[in-house]
Amino acid sequence: MDKFTDIIENLLSFKDEYEWLDFKENWFSKDEIGEYISAISNGAAICGKEYGYILWGVNDKTKKAVGTSIHFDKDLDGEPYKHYLSRNLSPRIPFECAECDYAGKRMVLLIIPAAKAVPTKFKGTSYIRIGSSKERADRFPEWEIKLNTTLVNGYPTIVNNAAPDYAQELTFAKLFMYYAAKGIALKRETFEKNLKLRNKDGKYNVMAYILSDQNAIPVRISIFSGKDKTAPLFSVKEFGNDCIMYSMDKILEYGDAINIIQADEAGRISERKDVPLFDYEAYHEAVLNAFIHNKWLTLNGPQISIFADRIEILSHGGLALDQDEEGFYSGASIPVNDVLASIFLQLRISERSGRGVPKIVGKYGKEAILIEKSRITVTIPFQRVGGANFAVGEGGVSNKKLNRTQSLIVSHMRDNPNITFKQLAHELALKEITIKKNVYVLRDLGIITRVGARKNGYWLVNE
Repeated sequence: MDKFTDIIENLLSFKDEYEWLDFKENWFSKDEIGEYISAISNGAAICGKEYGYILWGVNDKTKKAVGTSIHFDKDLDGEPYKHYLSRNLSPRIPFECAECDYAGKRMVLLIIPAAKAVPTKFKGTSYIRIGSSKERADRFPEWEIKLNTTLVNGYPTIVNNAAPDYAQELTFAKLFMYYAAKGIALKRETFEKNLKLRNKDGKYNVMAYILSDQNAIPVRISIFSGKDKTAPLFSVKEFGNDCIMYSMDKILEYGDAINIIQADEAGRISERKDVPLFDYEAYHEAVLNAFIHNKWLTLNGPQISIFADRIEILSHGGLALDQDEEGFYSGASIPVNDVLASIFLQLRISERSGRGVPKIVGKYGKEAILIEKSRITVTIPFQRVGGANFAVGEGGVSNKKLNRTQSLIVSHMRDNPNITFKQLAHELALKEITIKKNVYVLRDLGIITRVGARKNGYWLVNE
């Protein structure tokens, strides 16, 4: 496979057009093609791409290769058309035009360098792409500012973008504790430099903000009673406004707490088969990926929604730069936030083996991951045993067949309504934090109720 065929195959793996990518079939317009080159060049710069592309020979609806009859070598008014385009571009970017055979179809590819230092113009006018639409840059001032800012400061990342002005007095006590719990000692004198927590102007950056003790970034679990967001919303669990390491850990713990173990009696001869509500490894990988690859520049965290039949884990932002869908599904790991991914790797939270997505795909198939321009959503379906009718409460999903720990907690509370977390931990030989998270699930599901004050109250078992 030659260079151009390889590029075409990668481009066709994208289902949409982008600011840096456009598909055509046989369309030709003498000047508009030059305008598109300007728009794609500027769009590539905005998106942090080294190159943008226009590919002819692609059906607009199916995005399949169908071939094209367009030619760029023909003379136009006594001048080769490619020369006409180049002469009217400023600066004269060295775009490349290639013809090749792909799957028996003639394809034409324009490879367009991203704008550098100044916008790329055609006949003195700068163009941009807004979605798949070509527009004059001067008609969209906010996009023109975005382009010029990117050309001066580089593609925005959580490292080179400053945190908001109100978030320049940050503390990192929790981050130090998290590192210490992993057996790694951060040095006060060098941790900001080593973790790249300031931008080139010396301000705390967005990464510093999300790793700080307190921020204003929401990370929520929304629990719905039905199968979509039109169903009543039972509750919203807030896990944000904290160092994201702790927010992530709380969401992982919550997932573990609601992962009801069901007894599968089908075909039983001797031992019953315990079946979890969902695959926790897939859930774990989906949450890790959502935190590592989330577009934190928008100051929004991942969103988790629990429905009657599934969990949806959404991260803001699409694929990483230079990542195509084929590579994504196969596990070719290209981090959206490279420095943040390195921190997760250092803390042994994740590994760059690329196993996360293949684990999810291996369990639930490619259809479990929806890739869009501005977000990626992973769906973790629930596995019902014997047609069990799961109900959703404020704490999550339950089939009223509680896991062993929760059943024992309810039993002890029936016997002793005044029992404490510490006493339950001693009786069940478990950590107090494990007791607490299971008690909270039981309470939110309405199975138990706390009556009275924390010290002088008691537990009421409702069923």
